[in-house]
Amino acid sequence: STSEVFASGQAAAWSPIGVSMVATAVSTDTPNLVTDLVRQGGVASNWAWWAFLPTGMTTVFFYARLWRRLGIMTDLEFYELRYSGRSASWVRGFRAIYLGLFFNVVIMATVNLAAAKIANVLLGWPLAQTLLVCSVINVAFAATSGLWGVMVTDFLQFGLAMGGSLAAAVYAVKHPAVGGMAGLVERITPSTLAMLPDFTQWEVAVPVFVLPLAVQWWATWYPGSEPGGGSYVAQRMLSARTERDAMAGTLLFNVAHYALRPWPWIIVALSSMLVFPSVDDIRRALPHVDPALVGHDMAYPAMLTFLPEGVLGLMVAGLLAAYVSTISTHLNWGTSYLVHDCYRRFVRTDAPEAHYVQAGRVVTAGLMVAAALMTVVLESARTAFDLLLSIGAGTGLLYLLRWYWWRINAFSEIAAMASSFLLAIAVLALKAQGWEIPQHVALPGTVALTTLVWMGVTLMTPATDHVTLQRFYNRVRPAGPGWRSIRHALGGVPASDELPMALLGSVGACACVYGVLFGTGHLLMGRPGPAAVALGIAVGAGMATWHAARRVWRQ
Repeated sequence: STSEVFASGQAAAWSPIGVSMVATAVSTDTPNLVTDLVRQGGVASNWAWWAFLPTGMTTVFFYARLWRRLGIMTDLEFYELRYSGRSASWVRGFRAIYLGLFFNVVIMATVNLAAAKIANVLLGWPLAQTLLVCSVINVAFAATSGLWGVMVTDFLQFGLAMGGSLAAAVYAVKHPAVGGMAGLVERITPSTLAMLPDFTQWEVAVPVFVLPLAVQWWATWYPGSEPGGGSYVAQRMLSARTERDAMAGTLLFNVAHYALRPWPWIIVALSSMLVFPSVDDIRRALPHVDPALVGHDMAYPAMLTFLPEGVLGLMVAGLLAAYVSTISTHLNWGTSYLVHDCYRRFVRTDAPEAHYVQAGRVVTAGLMVAAALMTVVLESARTAFDLLLSIGAGTGLLYLLRWYWWRINAFSEIAAMASSFLLAIAVLALKAQGWEIPQHVALPGTVALTTLVWMGVTLMTPATDHVTLQRFYNRVRPAGPGWRSIRHALGGVPASDELPMALLGSVGACACVYGVLFGTGHLLMGRPGPAAVALGIAVGAGMATWHAARRVWRQ
């Protein structure tokens, strides 16, 4: 049935949910992206994605249980439960195509491009051959396994990918040009090794650190790091057997993704700066690689060429596992939108389950073909990352507030999507004409304008009808003052959650993970004092998080 294919029958435990999210979030493009960031901006430039940790932890403590209470198959069903009228149906159908097709294809193309670069370096395969082989593997797997199969295999794929990245880091620091961790720390400039930017250089600190932590995490919609949860993260939460499984699985994902995964990639990236100081050095070391593919991100696959044969085989298996995990999830997720939220909802509403399962297999193949075609026009993973951030800018606050403020309606969603998209296109058009707008200027500007537009539309358009709002409240029981009038109309039906405990859990979890992240980095660089401080903060914050989590679970 489609419930089994797209939501694992809503019977998944927390551990496969969490591991599957981690495996999906990390693919062949992730180490390339991290390498590009480190080589061009130092370790601190990773705040471009480290800043999404608060997004993840607010999802854990404020939203995971709300999603599971809905009891739906895809997160797009939310729109016709939360809003009313034709506008609610329109938003559901539009986002099914906008996210399931457009956004999804761009993400998969980014992953394909990284896989093609690695295959070109390690195997000598041209782009077309890599895309053909990978497409056949992924379509065959995703079309037959369903979400259960994806989550089960993610356990194996996560282990292979993690083992491969650790092996790559160990052999990277053994290179004669690096001289071990001591040589790495000695030869790389301190500013490059710093985990925080130099705040005396405000022009660097603002785009690298201030903007991501002050604005980006709550204002920008990015697949896998959506404010309030969404895409494959919501899909995993909706597949959970209980609210506690949804919350615990999402917590595991954020801890593993931000505390455990980054340093092996960063170590390889730093080592590559000593082995291949410039892009020209990478190009000379890889004369057989298509020159159009060579950039700073290619330093990661270039470093893999120094691995011994057996270890190289493990690394290739790990990269393939990470690639298949991510692509199969995005194929399943995108297909669920296009089949369940578009085709089944608006085109063929009364067909048997077998028909929709078969339609899903056809759509899966079509998405893979579209992603392969899109791959050839992307420059790098960083290009796609910036594009998706700009298109989603300004919509995040709406996705946070729609659960806690009854006044937001379907027209708010339409206004946010339209304004964000049009502003992103305008910025890209100006860039094409030679008017380069820095990302740290374009992003907050787009956020401010988009927020003003959707807030204005919210206040000028009719509210969702009260019958729909009361039905939604009875189903989800959101806390806070934003539903006070609806709560009063229902006779004072109490909310199910305690927001202060959710806030404590979110802040404590962020401090704990950042403490582990910084403590690990200081240990690797031979700084026991700062490491002890960071890990001590992590322990204290972890205790506060555990207290808050237990209170939330008891609710």
